[in-house]
Amino acid sequence: MSWIDRALLFSPLDYAAVALLVLGWLWIGWRIENANAKRPSVSYLMADFRREWMMQMVTREPRVLDSQLIGQLRQGTTFFASASMIAIGGGLALVGNTERLAGVAQELAIGDAPAFVWELKIICVLLFLSNAFLKYVWAHRLFGYCAVVMGAVPNDPKAENAYPRAKQAAELSTTAARSFNRAMRSTYFALTAVAWMLGPAALALASIITLSMLYRREFVSRSREILLNPPADTQT
Repeated sequence: MSWIDRALLFSPLDYAAVALLVLGWLWIGWRIENANAKRPSVSYLMADFRREWMMQMVTREPRVLDSQLIGQLRQGTTFFASASMIAIGGGLALVGNTERLAGVAQELAIGDAPAFVWELKIICVLLFLSNAFLKYVWAHRLFGYCAVVMGAVPNDPKAENAYPRAKQAAELSTTAARSFNRAMRSTYFALTAVAWMLGPAALALASIITLSMLYRREFVSRSREILLNPPADTQT
């Protein structure tokens, strides 16, 4: 079977749904990371808090809290990187056993497409998972760099390089968080791509739902309102 014959196994709706998936993934990432000050995203707001964290660290003694926080961030990236690797292994196992998957799909009346179609659908999921894994690993590495730079911040706030070092740590933390957020979005869209197993209409619907969820969390969520406007002090 030639590649042209294989391409004809997919309908125009399949190509449109995949285009929506990929373009939606690229667009929401760009929109979140390039939000302006007038309508900032949660990620944009958290970057400011990360910088403030490092400024506060300069005068904090002891710095046990800071070391625990950066350690927790590294543990989070480790967990998701491990989960992504397990998912990739499961996907690769499915690619090698698509005949059985095609049989199950036929029994469930999902479709009677040849094994190549199912292989390509699984590979689509694996591409997103692989991107997520690489981003998680890089975020873990960057948080490690940040921890080292945090350790290089002088204990004396009057030291000439105290605040410059703190700013370096803040930027490393922000860069690591950006990589982690990109990995999370890839994970979301990997789960979205699974909907293609049910057909192109399901994939298009899942893509729209995922985009709506990510946009709401970043731009219209309650957590964003709290970051923008701290709750009033109700203590008497």
